Amino acid sequence: MDETTPKPTASHVTRLRFVFGEKRIVGPGRIDLLEGIGDTGSIAAAGRRMGMSYKRAWTLVEELNTTFDAPLVEMHRGGAGHGGAALTALGLEIVRRYRGMQAASDRAIADDLEVLLTRLAPDAVSQR
Repeated sequence: MDETTPKPTASHVTRLRFVFGEKRIVGPGRIDLLEGIGDTGSIAAAGRRMGMSYKRAWTLVEELNTTFDAPLVEMHRGGAGHGGAALTALGLEIVRRYRGMQAASDRAIADDLEVLLTRLAPDAVSQR
């Protein structure tokens, strides 16, 4: 790496993902979506914030709601200006636990990851 190439950090490369079955997945994107719903009160707004369609965001919420023994997102129907969504107590817990596990994982592998990062080949773009 030269001085113009930013040094990768653990946050660039670690992504904790749990696969409990084909569509029963909890990972960084789904957790970001849940946090977006918590922030905006809307599945559509959370999806837009992540650059995904409403249909994709809705599908992911439905998958998350059926992954656990209770829903993570509560939806309120009502049309423009009256609908919305909110995280349930379980949804808030899942986000909190996931973020905690990610932080614990990052701490546990930090030294080994630092060694790997120092051994990365130069970025292919910077080789041109």
